[in-house]
Amino acid sequence: MTPLRLFIIAILLYFLYRLIKGPRRKKVRGYKKGTGAQGGAIQDVLVEDPVCHTYIPKGQAVILQHEKQKYYFCSNKCSAIFLKEKGAEK
Repeated sequence: MTPLRLFIIAILLYFLYRLIKGPRRKKVRGYKKGTGAQGGAIQDVLVEDPVCHTYIPKGQAVILQHEKQKYYFCSNKCSAIFLKEKGAEK
């Protein structure tokens, strides 16, 4: 047999092996489905700013307690605008 035939047969055997074994997924150490990168459950939730309607992570939001209700803002500027608008309604 010529070296070219051996090479072609080797390639065909490799493809046959890959078809039988199927595609493999790479495993990431410490990763479990439904958890974050550090292995803990995902805690941060997106909340909507009532002034500019952007979504921000709850942990990074500016929190304002107004009339027994919590509001979440993307910045202090949005919270000031909210207070100004709520003060004008009264």
